[in-house]
Amino acid sequence: MTVPLAAGPGPLAALSAITAGQLSRARAARGPLLFVATLQSVGILLLLRGVVDERSAATSRQVVAGATVLVVAFVALNLLAQRFGMLRGTGALDHYAALPIPAAAVVLGTAASYATFTIPGAVVTAGAGCLLYGLPLVHLWVLVLVLPLAGAALAGFGAMLGLLAPRQELATTAGQLGMSVVLFLGIIPAERLPQVLRVLRAVVPSTYATDALAQALRPHPDWSSVTVDLLVSAAVAVAALVAASVAFRRAVRR
Repeated sequence: MTVPLAAGPGPLAALSAITAGQLSRARAARGPLLFVATLQSVGILLLLRGVVDERSAATSRQVVAGATVLVVAFVALNLLAQRFGMLRGTGALDHYAALPIPAAAVVLGTAASYATFTIPGAVVTAGAGCLLYGLPLVHLWVLVLVLPLAGAALAGFGAMLGLLAPRQELATTAGQLGMSVVLFLGIIPAERLPQVLRVLRAVVPSTYATDALAQALRPHPDWSSVTVDLLVSAAVAVAALVAASVAFRRAVRR
């Protein structure tokens, strides 16, 4: 008599298990990572405070929004690229490939575990930036939408960098370069960039969430513009996670 194999866990159960496992693994490093990510962004705010003209409210909003999203980029893009690069380089991906769970659960669960580290630092950075640059705090509730969407989009790209890089060292370098691009194109208003960089900015996954936050920091935000930016950010996040899942399947077949 043939005994049928037990069914694998559902998508939500698989996602929960991967997230819990990754959170447990990274718990010891959470404090230092959060401190470094937050200190980096707050330091940029302090540095640029002496450079940005107080009369340039648009630049002030963009600097605060860009520095806030940079906290997410440090973990979701940079560290996740390193993490998946290490998993691929050491052959640990084979362990996840052998589990009866979808590739999307591995990518999204790992991304979610790392993204949780960014929330306190991003909130502190946004609040400190508003106080430093004299911006209203009343609409910071939009971080509830901005941070998960930016985190998901950047995590998808970070995972792809780690999974597609031929060597672990290249994944680390790509993650650091990606974070630099997020910083540079996030803190400078789009209208002040040359046309070629505006085109590049349009394909950077975090810029839509950054622009939504910058718009929300106005005394009277254009909520239709915020909504459009958030919807585009959501679409980019879904596309990035799907692409990362495809990259995961490709990496484990090699």
